[in-house]
Amino acid sequence: MAIWDKLKTELDRAGKAAQNALDEGKVRLEAFRTRQLADKAAQALGYAVYRAKQSGAELDPETYARLSATLGTHETEASRLEQQLHDLGASPKPETKSEAKSDEPPSPPASASSPPPAADAAPPPDIPAI
Repeated sequence: MAIWDKLKTELDRAGKAAQNALDEGKVRLEAFRTRQLADKAAQALGYAVYRAKQSGAELDPETYARLSATLGTHETEASRLEQQLHDLGASPKPETKSEAKSDEPPSPPASASSPPPAADAAPPPDIPAI
């Protein structure tokens, strides 16, 4: 009967691993959806500020408070879910290009075919100088 006990133990272990994977997937999906909501809230706030500036006015305080509170709520929830993922032992999702925060400007692509033009070089003859 030792083989049956070992089989039962291994099946239980596999079942727990599968359940943990499902739980992690649910939390990961919820975190993704919450991050999307935060992005939409940030976009709405940006559009509101842009439209106010275009019309020559400032964004009214009530609208700003409402939109920034919505953004803050979604950011807090996303952080909580990412912490929950960390606690489950899942590696955090890699940052996407829109989430990467860097103080350095992106480096230009390396071009081996031609060196960059000199700053004091004259423009080609068919292009008028500015």
